[in-house]
Amino acid sequence: MQTRPENVPDAEYHGLTGLLPTAARPYALLARFDRPIGWWLLFWPCAWGVALAGGAVARWDLLLWLLLGSIAMRGAGCVYNDIVDRDLDKQVERTRSRPLASGAVSVKAAWMWLGLLCLIGLVVWLQLTMTAKLVALGSLALVAAYPFMKRITWWPQAWLGMVFSWGALVGWLAIAPQFTPAMLLLYGGSIFWVIGFDTIYALQDREDDALVGIRSSALRLGENVRFGVLIFYGLALAGWVGAFWIMRPQLLGLVALIPFALHLLWQVGTLKISDGEDALAKFRSNRFAGLLMFLACLVLGQAG
Repeated sequence: MQTRPENVPDAEYHGLTGLLPTAARPYALLARFDRPIGWWLLFWPCAWGVALAGGAVARWDLLLWLLLGSIAMRGAGCVYNDIVDRDLDKQVERTRSRPLASGAVSVKAAWMWLGLLCLIGLVVWLQLTMTAKLVALGSLALVAAYPFMKRITWWPQAWLGMVFSWGALVGWLAIAPQFTPAMLLLYGGSIFWVIGFDTIYALQDREDDALVGIRSSALRLGENVRFGVLIFYGLALAGWVGAFWIMRPQLLGLVALIPFALHLLWQVGTLKISDGEDALAKFRSNRFAGLLMFLACLVLGQAG
């Protein structure tokens, strides 16, 4: 059975993914290689940690390793998530055509694919300092628990925030192997950023989620989604202002955050709550937002 990518509205089925042999395409879809936004959002906190710790220029090779690791481990996380959620995915319009839910890939083959992706992640893990390696291992429990969060809490986005932001700790410690308040504030701010953009993403599935019993922040906030996302983004910026101030206690250092802040305000101000396509577009725009934050961290990290 061939998975039809056009049935998945947030797919980007072109480029290298579209050139793959027919037999390989379901595996690319399973790892979400057709949706690069996911690994960009996983990579950016890693890059922020490296840049704010002052290592982005000298350790440009580490950024490339972390990008590879983000692609592989985001793919592994998606495969694991789909193995756990395959029965729920069959009940949601946007996800019923996913390879496991549709039967295009067997559960056994999915586990093997997951193992291969984890091996790539292992190669990247070996490039880290010992402190960064140990902290990176700490994320595995969070990753394993995430697919079950939507069944037990209205705030699975908060758990996703801890998972997707973990790279900020790893990236920082790969450059400066010691815990600092600035590093922790960078991580905390990233968590709220993820909660904000994933709440926007969850707007696409509110009706189906309510029918099948899946919980999300988008459902919990109801008509207050816009205000909720504004609060989350505000808390993210507050954390990053604190991190930047610790690194360089001058108002000039905070100017670097202004483009990022304006982008987040644009997202909230123009968000159409009942328009799934607009929600997806705003969610995807965080790829550019992550770049703006990286540039801010790069400027401050190199200035310090």
